[in-house]
Amino acid sequence: MQQVLAIVRLTWKAAFRFRLFWVLAAMLGGAVVLLPLLIQDDGTARGFTQILLTYTLGVIATLLGLATLWLACGTLARDIEDCQMQMVAVKPVGRWQIWLGKWLGIVALDALLLALSGACVAGLLQWRAQRLPEAQQRILRNEVLVSRGTLKEAPPDIEGDVERVLQERLRQREDTPLDVKTVRKEIREQVKAANQVVPPNNRRWWEIDLGLRAASLRDQPLHLRIKFHVAQTNNTGSYLGIWDVGPADSPQRQRLVQDSLAASTFHEFEIPPNLWDDKGVLRIEFQNRNEVAVLFPLEDGLEVLYRDGGFAVNFARGLAIILCWLGMLAALGLGAASVVSFPVAAFVSGAVLLVGLSSGTLAGAVEEGTIGGVNEETGVAEGSSLDVVLIPFFKGVLRVLSLVEGFSPVDALSTGRSVPWTQVGLAFLQVVVIVGGALAALGIFFFSRRELAAAQGHS
Repeated sequence: MQQVLAIVRLTWKAAFRFRLFWVLAAMLGGAVVLLPLLIQDDGTARGFTQILLTYTLGVIATLLGLATLWLACGTLARDIEDCQMQMVAVKPVGRWQIWLGKWLGIVALDALLLALSGACVAGLLQWRAQRLPEAQQRILRNEVLVSRGTLKEAPPDIEGDVERVLQERLRQREDTPLDVKTVRKEIREQVKAANQVVPPNNRRWWEIDLGLRAASLRDQPLHLRIKFHVAQTNNTGSYLGIWDVGPADSPQRQRLVQDSLAASTFHEFEIPPNLWDDKGVLRIEFQNRNEVAVLFPLEDGLEVLYRDGGFAVNFARGLAIILCWLGMLAALGLGAASVVSFPVAAFVSGAVLLVGLSSGTLAGAVEEGTIGGVNEETGVAEGSSLDVVLIPFFKGVLRVLSLVEGFSPVDALSTGRSVPWTQVGLAFLQVVVIVGGALAALGIFFFSRRELAAAQGHS
């Protein structure tokens, strides 16, 4: 480790020598302090927190991500091109130690900057919270600046229902050929709609199993977090929500009426404690008294939130997930710089990052089975000669992206939801160990076999 730590110190010296640390510190300070002062919130606890945390953490992650890629590409490629690496490589230190030391130095620098900016955000949050009205400060302490766990209904077996309906339809039409792929897609949409849509004058209920948490949650108020969409907007833009919480036909059952709910946005309201049955199952029923159908998404249509900790530890866990992303970006930049020169490495790293941000487009192409898109008049996918190569490639890219997607803590922190240790551990395993480790293995492999003098001669 002595050789690795020596490379870490050299990486830090390079960052300070090129004034990257001070420039980043100034930019992060401006983002943390000036941005919240320029953007006005709506005066509520949730609006205040979402503005402050969403914008500041988003800008911090973006600035550190781009700087990490730039430094990772530059610190290795520039050392090779300026002949500094040739002097280090002849010392009793392996090239894998040089590579690992560079990576650790960049991640340590990111950790320091992330900790400083996170401390500034937390301090500014507490200072600005004193300007809120007393009622909003109480909401901030009890519902926002906390760590709240999430409980949901067990997801329905969509694919199992689709397969059963498909087999039944195939048996009924044995003599008529069917396009199985198209029929399966239509059935899937129908099954999803049956689980999500509540027509006018109809009901939909959720049964949420509290499990072992029922004992610890006794006498504690819970919060219901809902989001719905409507087929057609009415004149007022608000909708009636009638919620019955508790066991059916029980005197404990409570009715909650929300008469001004907006569509396509999240709403939270408190539900009384101890409304689950003897088995620890909480039943929540919605009555649609509106004139339009209401759709509750399966992913986040209804959640029950409960308090399970404080904000400080939850905030630290969120920053740890951001650091996992930065560690992967450092491995990406160093891996590219292990093969090509600095400008090319920066371009390749940026291109890979852009592909990662375009996962929705790739998923659409894979679902349609072509990159040609769908004809708007016929509704039929237009094939392309490149589909044979690109569609399998897109599938492979999406499998890799599936390992690193879904680890964004900003939304959870801004709404007071928990970032559990399991999610931090999973982020470290999938983002740093698996994806970052694969990039590191490739980078070390190519760097160990690279002719440093030849690379300097081409620069």
